[in-house]
Amino acid sequence: MATTRTATTHWEGSLFEGAGKVMLESSGLGTYDVSWPARAEEPQGKTSPEELIAAAHSSCFSMALSNGLAKAGTPPTSLDTTADVELTPGTGITGIKITVRGVVEGMSNDDFVAAAEAAKTGCPVSQALAGTTITLDAALA
Repeated sequence: MATTRTATTHWEGSLFEGAGKVMLESSGLGTYDVSWPARAEEPQGKTSPEELIAAAHSSCFSMALSNGLAKAGTPPTSLDTTADVELTPGTGITGIKITVRGVVEGMSNDDFVAAAEAAKTGCPVSQALAGTTITLDAALA
């Protein structure tokens, strides 16, 4: 069964002088301020589409890797995943780097890296972001 999740943004003003608020509608977890300076310069307490993509990607990847490891008979004790989404103003999102460190009993580092590569390919967010370069740095902790 398909699911739909919703976020809403209210924006006022031009790109460079304006600002907006992103509301996480499905979860009701909060409303977050966004602006161009927070996107292209320092965040100063605001979020950006790239940070929201990074959150989606790191969580989706972790779920995909956890599932793959469990199906292989080696469920993880823990996974720590970071997604760094790079924005180049005037060009767009120019790359995403996923870094994962895992604690998995009875697994070699090579097998962990292979499982992480499979998760990178199979993760639905990775698939949605296939138009950009996604790199992976995976290792056992």
